[in-house]
Amino acid sequence: MDSQSQLKEVRLDGEVAYDGKFLKVSRDRIQLPDGKVTHREYIRHPGAVCILPLFDDGRVLLERQFRYPNDKVFIEFPAGKIDLGEEHLACAQRELEEETGYTASDWRFVCTIHNAIAYSDEHLELFLARGLTAGEQKLDDGEFLETFTVTVPELMEMVKSGEITDVKTIIGAFWLEKIVSGTWTPAA
Repeated sequence: MDSQSQLKEVRLDGEVAYDGKFLKVSRDRIQLPDGKVTHREYIRHPGAVCILPLFDDGRVLLERQFRYPNDKVFIEFPAGKIDLGEEHLACAQRELEEETGYTASDWRFVCTIHNAIAYSDEHLELFLARGLTAGEQKLDDGEFLETFTVTVPELMEMVKSGEITDVKTIIGAFWLEKIVSGTWTPAA
């Protein structure tokens, strides 16, 4: 018997515990690998993209945005929710332009991350964006953020010092460090 089947929890039935505009919370009754029955509550999320915008001179584009659940301004890479039926790359291109005003001529898929595996099915698709051209922001109604640039070493220092704590941005920063050094190459 492989470890997948030895560890698998099986859904017996379930219900939607909360159905909001943005998130859905499910409550399932499940059977554990040892046969016992218990419940799992988790957030259903449509997924999101995260863009790593890299200028030709090696600088990186970041955002400052207030995040209500934590009552503070966070430093992040541009990111946004994938709309129903939207291709991941198309979402990344849309979000970069909406949030920053920039478009990019060179896009590379970097990786998929699951940022909250204990309580959510959310996934983020990370993309490297190069060949950046400035334009006008097209922020959503009620969206407020500011953009700024840093070098990759400055970005890494912000991660090290705890100034950046957002998980997608930390993972993106480590990927960027490897990409810029030539150690890792994202997909074509």
